[in-house]
Amino acid sequence: MKRYIEGKSRAQMVLMPESLDDFIGEDNPVRVIDLFVDELDLPGLGFASAQPAVTGRPGYHPGLLLKLYIYGYLNRVQSSRRLEREAQRNVEVMWLTGHLTPDFKTIADFRRDNGIGIRNACKQFIALCRELDLFSHAVVAIDGSKFKAVNNRDKNFTPHKLEQRIKQIEESIERYLHALDTADRTQPAETEAKTKNLKEKLVRLRKQMRYLQEMGERLRQAPDEQVSLTDPDARSMATSGRGTGMVGYNVQVAVDSEHHLIVAHDVVNLGHDRTQLASMAMQAKVAIDEETLEVLADRGYYKGPEILACEQSGITPFVPMTMTSDNKARGLFDKRDFVYQPDQDAYRCPSGQLLPRHHQSVEQGLVIHTYYNLGACRQCPIKARCTTAEKERRVRRWEHEAVLESMQRRLDACPGKMRQRRSTVEHVFGTLKSWMGATHFLTKTRPRVQTEMSLHVMAYNLRRIISLYGPKGAMNVLRWAAA
Repeated sequence: MKRYIEGKSRAQMVLMPESLDDFIGEDNPVRVIDLFVDELDLPGLGFASAQPAVTGRPGYHPGLLLKLYIYGYLNRVQSSRRLEREAQRNVEVMWLTGHLTPDFKTIADFRRDNGIGIRNACKQFIALCRELDLFSHAVVAIDGSKFKAVNNRDKNFTPHKLEQRIKQIEESIERYLHALDTADRTQPAETEAKTKNLKEKLVRLRKQMRYLQEMGERLRQAPDEQVSLTDPDARSMATSGRGTGMVGYNVQVAVDSEHHLIVAHDVVNLGHDRTQLASMAMQAKVAIDEETLEVLADRGYYKGPEILACEQSGITPFVPMTMTSDNKARGLFDKRDFVYQPDQDAYRCPSGQLLPRHHQSVEQGLVIHTYYNLGACRQCPIKARCTTAEKERRVRRWEHEAVLESMQRRLDACPGKMRQRRSTVEHVFGTLKSWMGATHFLTKTRPRVQTEMSLHVMAYNLRRIISLYGPKGAMNVLRWAAA
């Protein structure tokens, strides 16, 4: 072919073979992966087979398989079978593994058997970032997102789902029985085959009904009234779309506000975030090793005991208040219209009357004080705008509500905190789900899913370091931090 760039002949012999290292540039990110893993103390981190056996067939070094996984999670190749193919055709992987080609079972078993080591390696990388002084601002944003599990929605059962399925089967059985009665009365010759088919369907439906009844018994014995058949730890969770949901896990992350590095993460199977604030904030505080810490979170984390636990641990939370009352929508005064008077331990209502404290109660482990003024409410000219109760308007106050009021004053003084939260943490999940391809987990049960998430976090943080310093700069700082 004339006037085109021509390649080499496939049959041409090469007298002096090119080195595999010549194919990998000095600024290739794969060199950062190689250096990072080589600097790890694999036996100390808890990797299995980090010390080779004296007898038997030699195995693959755990560092080699860890490098392979980090490369895969950086390049949207998380499957062990796909990693096996990459080791046979990808020059970067050939360089990384020394041209070794472990099979998919070996690769998958490494991830399954080295959960502790992989999670510790992720923590070790965060410790390196701390030594590089990348967490100097001591401000983190916390958020959660739902990830799909290896469990089909039809293989997950809740009381509501079970009720709906039983109802559908009962309606189908009734419809088929009615069709059989009609066929018995008419008895046309052509309906004989149809009658046989209907009877077979009835047998199948009754079998399904017995199966669902057995599943109902399992649901009653389950602590949270959920059963997942493929992944027993996965749970049905509502998502942001109205009336939609998925079977999966709730991934929690705490992200540094300056460099957007993930400093702490966890995987839970609760469909809400209300009980995760204190746990994630304390993990982040330990990770960045600071005495004080500011934590930003959305209103889904608003819960009094969680905020109090943060305050008692030297953590300053910024969480918008959740309003559960619909009084404003109904044209009534809500709790924000009642001003607490700490010197008198009473509330001042919109009409100017004082509501003293009358009694206290314990609800779900919380001490609640109740305030009202029966005499003032009976004579109040604006009572119709205050309450629909016949006697008086009551205001309830948690014994530690001063902590919540103090946090609200901080938020009012710093209105940009929630904008900072969004710009810090939400793009992290966008990166993990879209750019890195982590739309669902490949492993089953919560411990293994936590291991898989640690690989995602380690790959994400490594990419952030490469973006901050460049490949050569990242290798220099990793050498300095490990020295």
